[in-house]
Amino acid sequence: MSTTAADSIPEQLQEFWGIVVNVWETSFLGISVGQGLLAILVVLIGIGIRGLIAKWLLAALQRLAKRSETEFDDAVVEALAGPMKLVPVIIALFFAINIVQLGGDGALRGHQFVQSLVVIALFWALHNAVGPFAFALQGLRNALTPVMVDWLTKALRIVFIVVGAAAVLQVWDIPVAGIVAGLGLFGVAIGLGAQDLFKNLIAGILILTEKRFLPGDWVKVDGVVEGTVEEINFRSTLVRRFDKGPVYVPNSKLSDNAVTNFSRMTHRRIKWAIGVRYDTTSEQLREIRDKVLAYVSDNPEFADPPEVATFMRVDAFGPSSIDFLLYCFTKTTNWGEWLRLKEELAFFVKQTVEEAGTEFAFPSTSVYLESGAEVFEPPQDDAAGAVAAGKA
Repeated sequence: MSTTAADSIPEQLQEFWGIVVNVWETSFLGISVGQGLLAILVVLIGIGIRGLIAKWLLAALQRLAKRSETEFDDAVVEALAGPMKLVPVIIALFFAINIVQLGGDGALRGHQFVQSLVVIALFWALHNAVGPFAFALQGLRNALTPVMVDWLTKALRIVFIVVGAAAVLQVWDIPVAGIVAGLGLFGVAIGLGAQDLFKNLIAGILILTEKRFLPGDWVKVDGVVEGTVEEINFRSTLVRRFDKGPVYVPNSKLSDNAVTNFSRMTHRRIKWAIGVRYDTTSEQLREIRDKVLAYVSDNPEFADPPEVATFMRVDAFGPSSIDFLLYCFTKTTNWGEWLRLKEELAFFVKQTVEEAGTEFAFPSTSVYLESGAEVFEPPQDDAAGAVAAGKA
């Protein structure tokens, strides 16, 4: 081996080492491989410990929240659990971007990405905090009804989502005004073709404002539906019929038509026409009237005047009966209890009529013959006539 070849080996090794150093410093997207690996390591550490840090933060905040007597702060802490898990990842990404030096005018615009994540975490927290905040406003719930508060809660969440999306676009220097203007024109076009949607939305707001009914109420809309209200949504209301079939009624139908809310009855009415035979005497009529009226008046489950009207009177002379009008109200509005009271009243009326010595009337026809009227008798054959003569 010559001296010249031996002397060139160190030079070749230095040249190779230079290639290795150059690759190490520039081959990772133009960044040092060491910086890239360190940045990846930092991000992985942030993702790995995010659960532990979030758990520690939540535990600390929960201890502080338990010191207060209200449950509002506890609900807020629970709502912030998700956004808190994103905080360690954001911090790790920030340090990783600084390590690889992408924070300036680099191609990846790393700092803007971190800002976007901060905006997302912030508005995510506000979105989740709306629920506990609305739940804490018990006075507002009593004034506006729980359904309207739920609507306001949904609207606030939508607002935070829209504003958060606009803030992210602003971070990336995307003009929001142009997008809003375009959405405005698009909204006009949508509005012209979705008039029924907005009509039902406004009708739903009117229903909640007027407090016509609430979930759980028994309502009846003539020609539309009768049943129990389950949900009042933006466009329609879910009413479950008594056969358990769900009916989705557009809010405009419930706003424009007359709605009977049976759940807000103060009493339930019983109105009967009770007919007795025409051969019932005046004394028997008075006895039936007085006993039934006393039963209704003395029964604590029936309402008394002047709170309600109560009658038991001879009302009319019908085609085949003398009719009483029984008109009274029960204190309960529960359908099952009302049916029980009606049944007991029916038993008592039946017993009273029987004890008075008369009977209930039923449709019948009586034929009266004038004196001297000729009675027609059908002809009889000879055999039948002979038998009749023999018996005579």
